Amino acid sequence: MSKHIVIDARIRRSSTGRYVDRLMEHLQDVDTTNRYTVLIEPDDDWHPKAVNFSTIKCTYPQFSLNPLHQIGFAWQMYRLNPDVAHFLNQQPIFYFGNIVTTTMDLTMLRYTRPGKTPLPIFWIKMAGYRFLFWWSHRKSKQIITISDYVKEELTKKYPFIKGRVTTTHCASEPPLKVESQKLKVESLREPFIFAVGTAFPHKNLERLIKAFEKIHDSRPELKLVLAGKKEYHYEQLEKFADKSPARDNIIFTGFVPDEQLKWLYEHASVYVFPSLSEGFGLPGLEAMAHDLPVASSNATSLPEINGDAAHYFDPRDVDDMAAKITEVLEDEGLRKELIKKGRKQRKKFSWRKMAEQTLGVYRKALRD
Repeated sequence: MSKHIVIDARIRRSSTGRYVDRLMEHLQDVDTTNRYTVLIEPDDDWHPKAVNFSTIKCTYPQFSLNPLHQIGFAWQMYRLNPDVAHFLNQQPIFYFGNIVTTTMDLTMLRYTRPGKTPLPIFWIKMAGYRFLFWWSHRKSKQIITISDYVKEELTKKYPFIKGRVTTTHCASEPPLKVESQKLKVESLREPFIFAVGTAFPHKNLERLIKAFEKIHDSRPELKLVLAGKKEYHYEQLEKFADKSPARDNIIFTGFVPDEQLKWLYEHASVYVFPSLSEGFGLPGLEAMAHDLPVASSNATSLPEINGDAAHYFDPRDVDDMAAKITEVLEDEGLRKELIKKGRKQRKKFSWRKMAEQTLGVYRKALRD
């Protein structure tokens, strides 16, 4: 018998939205029986390809503590009357339906900084976020995590969820199918090491800059390229880099389109993943897809995802980070081995498998 499943996909276009975007893409192939309603932002033009999928606009902002937003969103959910509602991280406080929650990571509970928000308001917001995080897991019939590391950490934090948690790994994309295009940055020359993503505190890019300074002392020709959308945290990181003796060799590209991202993956000497906390960590697998050797932090989920296809360092130890990056730069045998292992490692993960496992979680929720 067909069931009605609602998926909250409002984060689809955000930096962490690839999970739900690929989930919807592949669910359309693996489930032609159930009826799906996908909640999207008012200006999102995503359209499904399957006849059993439809979209509806959701005007309520994400992570809002406004009582009117909370009540309005809950009322919208009740009117949709789903058999299963799938939310990412949080859901309306006042909605008590049959809920599946995906928890990407616990990073916001550990590494969030005030930014431009006044400190008293920041602490009030964080208290609200912590409550919503706890309440979401308390209400959920089933919980999905994107790595076993997150599953273990979440179960330690909330023992009451034991037996209700399933890991469904994300997956890497195939090599980008566009024609690569070099960035028009005059100072960009090979060789360079590369990192892409946000500059949030847990990404640990300040320590990467400090490690690069040590490498730069013996390799003055080397560049460090940091790609990511210019926002508050990147602006702060640039101010930090301005004080570096290696500043002339540090390049901030801002957001780069796929054509330029592909060129960076193809021409970098090492991909560096210095993060202190990751729920999964896609960029390492994406680098492997372009035959780029990876030097990675050994923190949280990264050894689980990268396996033996990365050269690991302690992300809090600048000397160790610099040493391991240098080893990948200079040891040709190590480089070839990492590239070979990377080709195998990335094939262990599949978006279609993730969608099939998620459908299995929906069925569990329906049986409970």
